[in-house]
Amino acid sequence: MQTASTGGRRLIPSALAAKKLALEAGRSVARKELSAAARDAEKALDLRPAQRLVLSELVACWGEQEWERLLVWPSNDHLASRTGLRERSIRRILAQLTDLKLIVAKDSPNGKRFAIRDLAGEIIDAYGFDLTPIYARRGEWTAMLAEQKVMREIRKRTYDEVTVARRATEEAIRALAQHFPVLDRSTLEDSYSELLSRTPPRSTAELPAGLMKDWQDLRKVVEEAFNQSGNGGLGVNHKETNNGSPSKSCTKSFPKKAEVVLPKERPAEQLSPALIVEACPAINDYGRPIRDITDIVGAGRYLRASLGAHESAWNEAVADIGPIGAAVAVLYVLQLYEDDVASGASRIRNPGGYYRALVRMIKTRKLDLETELLAMRRRRMS
Repeated sequence: MQTASTGGRRLIPSALAAKKLALEAGRSVARKELSAAARDAEKALDLRPAQRLVLSELVACWGEQEWERLLVWPSNDHLASRTGLRERSIRRILAQLTDLKLIVAKDSPNGKRFAIRDLAGEIIDAYGFDLTPIYARRGEWTAMLAEQKVMREIRKRTYDEVTVARRATEEAIRALAQHFPVLDRSTLEDSYSELLSRTPPRSTAELPAGLMKDWQDLRKVVEEAFNQSGNGGLGVNHKETNNGSPSKSCTKSFPKKAEVVLPKERPAEQLSPALIVEACPAINDYGRPIRDITDIVGAGRYLRASLGAHESAWNEAVADIGPIGAAVAVLYVLQLYEDDVASGASRIRNPGGYYRALVRMIKTRKLDLETELLAMRRRRMS
């Protein structure tokens, strides 16, 4: 390699601190070990591509000598030819790596980088860059990467909670428009649009402070407006959309295929409301008392949006396993998801898709919903 002038260097605290880092006594470092530590450092410090290139080339110059310090002495011309960067950029990046306590310059009396050889021609020392801090700080890199992983998981869960609240809010506003078209929804819709404009895509590093709480609060307000409208609390008359005979079955609104499935359902007493409420306390999000199986169906239909499941998933479930089974499946998946989030396991990443898959397993008799509810109740009571 060519010798190169390092130029005069300013004295900085980071360089002094890096010089104090040392290897364990008698420790030899292979290039593979140094490369692994450098990759961890790149991720932990989030180095830019150009910085990673230069650092990688410095590590590649390590000759695995059994020295106390990991010294390399490539010239700026050599680094420029290997990385494709200009020499001016190389000098700037070397200074940045020094500021980050990744490398330490070991300057010769004449400012050149070169190896020192004994009379037999063996390299015994060198002037150039000391890479010891990269390897000596490997424990620090591991801790930083572990912390970053935890923060990414927290951020993912936060985005998941925002998505659930957003979809539930959207569904509640749609339900208000469908069932109570004369109700003034402008304030709710404006709040929804304002929050939607403030919600960044998942690729963004952080959510704005308080955004998740704002979504959850708006969800509560919209759902309460729906509940109050249904109870006449807002003084709004419910627009009757069922013009048929009161004696006709209430299942008329379900898809045609659902009427064929209904007689095949388990008797209501086997899927009793008491069992469902005890196994799935998440049903309390419905906000209404559960007295009979009709209330269970209403709760399932209403809470379906909390899973992020599309209305087509509900219609498919009603057609395949009946409205009671579809509703109980919603409550079962919702409880599984809430338990999963509370435990920190995060195994259920898409509760809406999980719901569709569960319904198909019930339809093909690969899973018995009553057995699963009994097991869930036992786990909750134990």
